[in-house]
Amino acid sequence: MDFNNKKILPLFEINGQTVWMTQSILGTWIIMAALILFTVFVNIYMRVKKFEDVPKPRSLQNVLEVAVDSMHNLVRDNAGNDLGWLGGYFFGVFVYIVCCNYAPLLKLRPPTADIATTLPLALNTFLLIHVLGLVKRKGEYLKDYVKPMFLFLPIHLIGELARPISLALRLFGNLLGGMIMIDLLYHALPLYFRIALPVPLHIYFDIFIGALQAFIFTFLSITFISEHASVEGE
Repeated sequence: MDFNNKKILPLFEINGQTVWMTQSILGTWIIMAALILFTVFVNIYMRVKKFEDVPKPRSLQNVLEVAVDSMHNLVRDNAGNDLGWLGGYFFGVFVYIVCCNYAPLLKLRPPTADIATTLPLALNTFLLIHVLGLVKRKGEYLKDYVKPMFLFLPIHLIGELARPISLALRLFGNLLGGMIMIDLLYHALPLYFRIALPVPLHIYFDIFIGALQAFIFTFLSITFISEHASVEGE
């Protein structure tokens, strides 16, 4: 399902099959490199500020602290204090998805418009759901699959398998749909209309929908984990 995910250059071969660098892979590498460089810069910035004699406003630090604390609070409010440590992971997931969704603003194909990006993210959530469920609730977690009776086991299993699929397809479908609509508009409009008219669509599909879908993916992942791994009273 490449959907016009163009090949750029061959990377290597496996059993005679060439593995290509595609637009999605290139966009993913660029975003990863940018995020790594940003974290290195922030780390150096914090260390320099820490040893300065004269205190100065730390606007960058304040913004980052508010963002990280907000994600930690979101996890604690929905999954309990015992799972609050997941805030760091989900902050990284949210930032990564937002950056991928905003890639079209830099004339890059959004990696999240590729099922090969959204499915691994959803599978990470799937693993967290069931590993944490077993660790936190042990036998009580397994009993959930046979409630109210053993005959409901197949239904519960199908429901659990549907969760990562729905998470992956929701993010993938929304980003791919927006990308296709904008591309169709660019091809349909005369050249002199392509400058201003698509701007509202970019604001809606790339900026608003991009941030919204990143939040929905993150929030649903936290909710699913909470349903299986949260212990009452924590």
